[in-house]
Amino acid sequence: MTATPKLHIPDLIQKKRDGLEHSRAELETLVLGYTRGDVPDYQVAAWLMAVYLKGMTPQETADLTLVMAASGDEMNLGDLPRTVDKHSTGGVGDKTSLILTPMLAALGLTVAKMSGRGLAHTGGTIDKLESIPGWTSELDEAQFLAQARTIGLALVGQSKDLAPADGKLYALRDVTATVDCLPLIASSIMSKKLASGAHTVVLDVKVGAGAFMKTLADGRGLARAMVDIGNRAGRQVRAVLTDMDAPLGFMAGNSLEVLEALDTLRGHGPHDLTELCVSLAVEALAAQGEDEQQAEARARATLTDGSALAKFRAFIEGQGGDPTYVDDPSKLDVAPGREDIVATSSGFVGSIDALSVGRAVLVLGGGRERKGEAIDHGVGVELLKKPGDAVQAGEAVLRLYHRDGRGLDVARELLTAGLTLQDVAPASEALILDRVN
Repeated sequence: MTATPKLHIPDLIQKKRDGLEHSRAELETLVLGYTRGDVPDYQVAAWLMAVYLKGMTPQETADLTLVMAASGDEMNLGDLPRTVDKHSTGGVGDKTSLILTPMLAALGLTVAKMSGRGLAHTGGTIDKLESIPGWTSELDEAQFLAQARTIGLALVGQSKDLAPADGKLYALRDVTATVDCLPLIASSIMSKKLASGAHTVVLDVKVGAGAFMKTLADGRGLARAMVDIGNRAGRQVRAVLTDMDAPLGFMAGNSLEVLEALDTLRGHGPHDLTELCVSLAVEALAAQGEDEQQAEARARATLTDGSALAKFRAFIEGQGGDPTYVDDPSKLDVAPGREDIVATSSGFVGSIDALSVGRAVLVLGGGRERKGEAIDHGVGVELLKKPGDAVQAGEAVLRLYHRDGRGLDVARELLTAGLTLQDVAPASEALILDRVN
């Protein structure tokens, strides 16, 4: 029998440098070798730059994703019915997961999900949920699966053993100017989704000033790449591209976003937030074979009949949280300091820059620059007006919630710079820009 020739890492770097396609075996040699510590970071850094410059084919990207997903533990959700996961590429005021996941559970789907914490100007689902005293993302596998089975919703922090190759590769991309590379972005996101085990995945790809993808063309490219990876892996994957030029809803900041999510679960949420959650729920149900019209009616009903709110309450209590905060949201910690940004002239709100709002929350103490930093759950920004609303000179447009003035001056400057007023009403912008499946 002829022995399989040993693959040499410099040869793999050269192959990608020359724009040639890797085999699955070659990607396993490189990525798994790096994960084990057998391949040094300087060689992988060279390979990442070659990928950045030459790209990857759809099959290569799918193979890379599967190799990364298989680099550590993989969740087995095979015993759970109708499993679904949701991922957002990150935005400002994006509390969608707090609403959508209990909606899906109320609709008979199972959400056994891993989520992350916020970093820089984007918020994290776990940080928001930790605004509720006692709630914990620390469940062992047996508890996680048991809660998913009984309630239909369980959410934990991302395990270090889940797709560890992604963690190592991302850290290296971050210091080698190779983060902004479509196949590497798509494989990073989807490796964790595939390892998490859900059969159906709904992706919310944010596009605009407050998102990682600034243009619709870039957003479409990422959405198509991720859907293609999922299809090649035998999963049901759908993507919705949504606008993130302005914050979603009215609230940005952890406790404030929980307040708004609870309003929405009671059927009184902002129009844009409600419509996005309904649209994402319809995508999940349609992927499971349901008629879209019937799916929409069922999804809307969960926000008016109390079923989604009941699932959220059970989920909070099941993971150690105090359910009385769900019953009485006024108990949530909201920073006592208030300052308004007012209109300097009469007319219409032209724009409220989402990135400026996200950075304002960050400097107020509601976000973190580095992993592991403590945050203040009670600070944030409220939009008293949305783009397109009429406003009078001296009328409040934005409200800051601060703690003892921390970061207030910088936050004020950011919000003022990100606010534009104009004489005529701006053209209304669609929230949902496109769908890919």
